[in-house]
Amino acid sequence: MINVTKSYLPDLEEYTEYLKGIWERVHLTNDGPLLRRLEGEMKDFLGVKHLKFCSNGTIVLQMALKAMNITKEVITTPFSYVATTNALLWEGCTPVYADIRPDDFCIDPDKIEPLITEDTQAIMATHVYGNACRIEQIQTIAEKYNLKVIYDAAHTFGATYKGKSILSYGDISTCSFHATKVFHTVEGGCIVTNDDDLAQKLHHYRSFGHRNDEYFSVGINAKNSEFHAAMGLCILPKVQALIEARKQVFAWYDERLDFSRISRPTLTPGVSYNYAYYPVVFDSEETLLHVVDALKAQEIVPRRYFYPSLNTLPFAAGSEPGAPCPVSEDVSLRVLSLPLYPDLPEADVDRIASIINQEVAVRSAEVL
Repeated sequence: MINVTKSYLPDLEEYTEYLKGIWERVHLTNDGPLLRRLEGEMKDFLGVKHLKFCSNGTIVLQMALKAMNITKEVITTPFSYVATTNALLWEGCTPVYADIRPDDFCIDPDKIEPLITEDTQAIMATHVYGNACRIEQIQTIAEKYNLKVIYDAAHTFGATYKGKSILSYGDISTCSFHATKVFHTVEGGCIVTNDDDLAQKLHHYRSFGHRNDEYFSVGINAKNSEFHAAMGLCILPKVQALIEARKQVFAWYDERLDFSRISRPTLTPGVSYNYAYYPVVFDSEETLLHVVDALKAQEIVPRRYFYPSLNTLPFAAGSEPGAPCPVSEDVSLRVLSLPLYPDLPEADVDRIASIINQEVAVRSAEVL
């Protein structure tokens, strides 16, 4: 079976060497030496000022909202993984959805400003598929209205914008290190900021708001373990090689797919991509469903990512309706992420592309 992704695992002996040290120290969690080392190496790799390694990519979004006292309206994107909306709802905020750009599928800055009210406190945008939002435009709006900017940068590890890690932008950026990501720690995530005071607050938040017997604030258990840090230390030195391998798979798809009948999102100028995903967009949901069925018949499993448009979720019914989101609602019905991982064989890419091209051609002929 060919799944939409396959987690990279390092050599078992390499990981076991770290486990031996954990067994010797019997320091399993609670800000252990491997965790601190991984934080330092990630900061150096990304070139960011403050980075906290946490338990997953959702809890860091919640921490970001809490740390900046965001409790009212937040303008956000309807085209993202559900964690973006869930974090807002979980923290008692009101999502206000701004539609996306039709070219890169990131939040459209031109749709943000008309939605701002006296209750708007922040913009939470997603760098979709690891591609940067229109960062300067968003920052200009935020400064004009004194809003905070939180980036859900779950897909961006190893990607840069204008020579800097995409995680270095915004008041706070967050990332996921789930097993499906370009860089992973099995489960995990991080929160990044350039603000010293915010960094200190987030450090306390991660561990129940206290250090030893000193209590500083409310907090939550967002710590991660030495076992997860060990996985990260094994994989981090290989990230550039993994990105290069993904880039090759990306190129094979580009060579083989028939783009007269399908399309894919464009990259934002200034982005050096990490090849996190390979999304394609069909002419209709009906065509997409036929392609999915044809692929699954050959034990190939793509993913409708992102689907559905978050503004249509029934449990988000209490959200402010804002303006309609026709672009997101349309794209979410027609976009499909294809299998992409470093050791995906060229022959399998060829087979996947052939199935897609054939199904799309058949559907186009039926329409004619």
